[in-house]
Amino acid sequence: MTTALSEPVQRVRAGWITLLFLANLGLWLAIYAPIQVLLPQQAELLDAANKELVFGIVTGAGGLVALVVNPLAGLLSDRTTSRFGRRHPWTISGAVVGAVGLVVLALAGNVVVMVLGWCLVQVGLNAMLATLISAIPDRVPVDQRAQTGGFVGISQMFGTVLGAVLVTSIVTGLVAGYLACAVVVLLGGVVFVLFTPDTVLPKELVRKTKLDLWISPREHPAFAWMWGCHFMVNLGNALGTFYLLFFLKDAVKREDPEGSLLILMAGYGIALVIGALVAGKLSDTSGRRKPYVLVAAAFMAAAALVLVIWPTWIASLIAGPLLGAGFGIYWAVALALLTQLLPAAADRAKDLGVVNIANSLPQVFAPLVAPGILAGLGYAGLFGASALATVIAGFLLTRIKSAI
Repeated sequence: MTTALSEPVQRVRAGWITLLFLANLGLWLAIYAPIQVLLPQQAELLDAANKELVFGIVTGAGGLVALVVNPLAGLLSDRTTSRFGRRHPWTISGAVVGAVGLVVLALAGNVVVMVLGWCLVQVGLNAMLATLISAIPDRVPVDQRAQTGGFVGISQMFGTVLGAVLVTSIVTGLVAGYLACAVVVLLGGVVFVLFTPDTVLPKELVRKTKLDLWISPREHPAFAWMWGCHFMVNLGNALGTFYLLFFLKDAVKREDPEGSLLILMAGYGIALVIGALVAGKLSDTSGRRKPYVLVAAAFMAAAALVLVIWPTWIASLIAGPLLGAGFGIYWAVALALLTQLLPAAADRAKDLGVVNIANSLPQVFAPLVAPGILAGLGYAGLFGASALATVIAGFLLTRIKSAI
């Protein structure tokens, strides 16, 4: 029997993994369809002359909100003693708040309301993300975590690809696109909450400590090095992907940049699925994590360097699968490794919320530095920075002394 603070030993079934996958799929679709397509289009509609700046302000503000909300929601869920469980109440409320934010974006007629709407989306979806990710150490045994993490990585990719399909091919227009994203994220959250168990935390087991988000690097050096690695991988990914639509339109001169982006995402997605499933299985079987993360970092750096050397459509078709394979391997294995480095079972969601800062902080940092890099060095400089960040991630990983 799994209790709230016990280390899980019973393998989860395919149905549970499927529902976790669907909930994450809805979440990532609601994040990436706006980032990849809807927010850039809306920024250009509201201020064509300053579209990059508007896009950067909106995504940067949302990233700042995510920095605070994710670990805070995780911390609060770690101490929630609801009879419905300690994670599910936050999952469903996060989906509702995120959906409301998407509705606000659909109605936004100026940049200020656009910023407010995206910040509201980040509040809801980061609360949801904190509890969905914590479901892995809560319920999945160590020897199944890389395979489960692989499906979480695949859900992120499918969210990106299906989000692009949804808002470019199935529905048209900003309003319809945002509303469709709201429906999808609500459905994913509701289904997961209704059909999966969530353990109740007895009140006597609630930690009698202050609400502290800090994790000491001195006391937990391996966790700190892995946090740095995670941050640099996500920074490299943000620098390499946030401006892809503008890259295809302004540098590659594609006549249909949205359609071209969809093609790239398809190649990226196929490679990601293969990388995640293969690496997840091999990592769980061998018990090793770090060698696979190093391979992933090498793949992602190579993808960015291809676009530095050869910024063409053909090069983009090569870089997409390289990046996908690397990101699939990374998400499958790094998530498993991170759960094995968590300081305390009682703080799983909070600590993973701190990890998720490494996902969110690049959303703040990348839009701040990318316009300057583009102005001075163009897209070659931007993709070069992406490659450098990923190489640094690999170096930080080597500082972890564990033999995992």
